[in-house]
Amino acid sequence: MNDWKIFKGDGKQHDGWKLPEPPSWRSFSSDTDDGAAKKQRRGETFQARPEEIELVNAALYLRRPLLVTGKPGTGKTSLAYAVAHELNLGEVLHWSITTRTTLKDGLYRYDAIGRLQDAKGTGQDNLEEIGKYIDLGPLGTALLPSEKPRILLIDEIDKSDIDLPNDLLHIFEEGEFEIPELRRIVGKLDEVEVQTAYTDQTAPDAKVKIPKGRVRCQAFPFVILTSNGERDFPPPFLRRCLRLSIREPNRQELERIIIAHLSRKEGKKEEIAKQADNLLKQADSLITKFLDKRKDGELATDQLLNAVYLVTREHFPIGESREKLIEQILKYLTSLEDL
Repeated sequence: MNDWKIFKGDGKQHDGWKLPEPPSWRSFSSDTDDGAAKKQRRGETFQARPEEIELVNAALYLRRPLLVTGKPGTGKTSLAYAVAHELNLGEVLHWSITTRTTLKDGLYRYDAIGRLQDAKGTGQDNLEEIGKYIDLGPLGTALLPSEKPRILLIDEIDKSDIDLPNDLLHIFEEGEFEIPELRRIVGKLDEVEVQTAYTDQTAPDAKVKIPKGRVRCQAFPFVILTSNGERDFPPPFLRRCLRLSIREPNRQELERIIIAHLSRKEGKKEEIAKQADNLLKQADSLITKFLDKRKDGELATDQLLNAVYLVTREHFPIGESREKLIEQILKYLTSLEDL
């Protein structure tokens, strides 16, 4: 049997081991640029279908949000990174939704307590520094004026409180919002510099000046809202969105996804093509197994990628051990198989 194990479970210490290169989607680094590079790879490897391309372009032309539904692992969030990468729209502003999320969470946060404590510590009015205590959220940042649309991913909108979709209606129609804490001091301070939701602190828009307490977009942002279909949305909300349902990839599409994620990107064309062919030969039985099993339950494409990555390594178990491990990786996206 091919011994692929690093951890052997025998209690004996050993340090003469080294991990192989990680999958491209699980690469980490202490380099501050690594996060941006990882998101760029996510955009580069997304395999867009014709219907997805059509709806993205329609949303861009109509300045309407795109509501994307589909099963887990079908690439709903990756679509936002693909659009950002191809159109060079910069960092994707990511707003993750929970049952406790409110509209204000997406627009801005004002640290009134922090400001009060700092004022007490110095014994002076710190009105001139009020911008230090205001952070724009992902939605608020996306609405900042810019020549090209900023890109906003509102992830898992179906997990929201029942009121959030309706609260978004005015924002989607008007493309502006007000920060009351800054509107109240117009006349004393007509322009205040605040922090934005961009994670790159060296970016030109890491900090921006807000005039007269109001943010109004110049180009309506490109907004993708993802949903796993766990709830219905009110008709007024749906009327303001274009809707795209991402279907599960078929065999040909799975092959393209595997090549995009696991094949060589550099070298002679002949060598790259040969390596891709060998990769698909090794993955052929796994793709068949994945498609057959998916007929009876939910599986995500990245489960297949995980399995293909392991079986194409130099060291991997063979025979019965191989089959058992693949079964563990390709478990349905429920806990039923763990009982």
